[in-house]
Amino acid sequence: MKNFIIWVILIAALGYGGAKFYLHSEVSDAMDMAVLMMSPYANVEYDGVGSTLSGELTVDGVRIRIDGDSDDLTIDRIGIDTPSFLSLISLSDLSSKGPDAMPKYIGFLIEGMRIPANADYYKDFYEFSLVAQGAENADSAAAECTGRYGFSPAALSALGYQDQVMSMYMGIHDEESRYSIDMQVSMDDMWDMDASVALAGNMVLEMMKGKAYKPRLGSMRIEFTDRSLNGRVSEYCERRGLTAAETLHAQIESLQVFGESNGIEFDQYMIDPYKEFVLGKSTLVITAQPSNPVAFSQIDLYKPSDVPALLNLAAVAR
Repeated sequence: MKNFIIWVILIAALGYGGAKFYLHSEVSDAMDMAVLMMSPYANVEYDGVGSTLSGELTVDGVRIRIDGDSDDLTIDRIGIDTPSFLSLISLSDLSSKGPDAMPKYIGFLIEGMRIPANADYYKDFYEFSLVAQGAENADSAAAECTGRYGFSPAALSALGYQDQVMSMYMGIHDEESRYSIDMQVSMDDMWDMDASVALAGNMVLEMMKGKAYKPRLGSMRIEFTDRSLNGRVSEYCERRGLTAAETLHAQIESLQVFGESNGIEFDQYMIDPYKEFVLGKSTLVITAQPSNPVAFSQIDLYKPSDVPALLNLAAVAR
């Protein structure tokens, strides 16, 4: 009996080792192909592939240098998370089995993505985003110090950030009549965000609609936690010559610009808690509880001032 148990353990270990070798080999081959395809535009290197019994598969130590730039984009780990190691193996059957091979839960992770504030590619990204947003007076003191259109490289440096270091986890849970997306984002010494969004319908069936897919919001909860950014913004705006009242007004304007770009005119039920948040409270919680699922594509059909009521938007600072 003892020998039988030992043999079972050995066979299981060999099976796991073989499956892991196969999985790592497949991922490494795919990564090498991706590196080759990107070679005309960027130089990509990575240290290796890792996996766990709990169902996590990662590519570790990623370094990307865009052609013509002098700075690297580095990522500690990037990968996926599934319910188990067997779920990882089953993902390789997606091409043959289709949606049946998709686990009920899948997560995507990025850990330690480091973007130098003065990186060439970040400067290019910031300038591109200004054009995309149709930014007006982006170089004014009020817009720059509050990050109305995102923080410029110069603003980041003035705020005390040499690097932006981001980690993100997004998990998708599929149920029969709805599916949910949970996301955690952390920007070191800036802010954290914990979000949960529930969408109506079956995930696989909805996504199989292709271009006809119209996600419908069932509910949403977003929690922002300040990790020093609000205080830095206030100090920087003061150095740029704004009074405390002018800084607060500029921050509210930045919120309104964000809302307008998404077809929403925020009401006082949103603005007042946001004021409390930027003035010193550490956490802002925003919720949406529409009475019936609302298709994102239909929001543009409503007046921006009616959208908060449509979504039943609410906020609280604490």
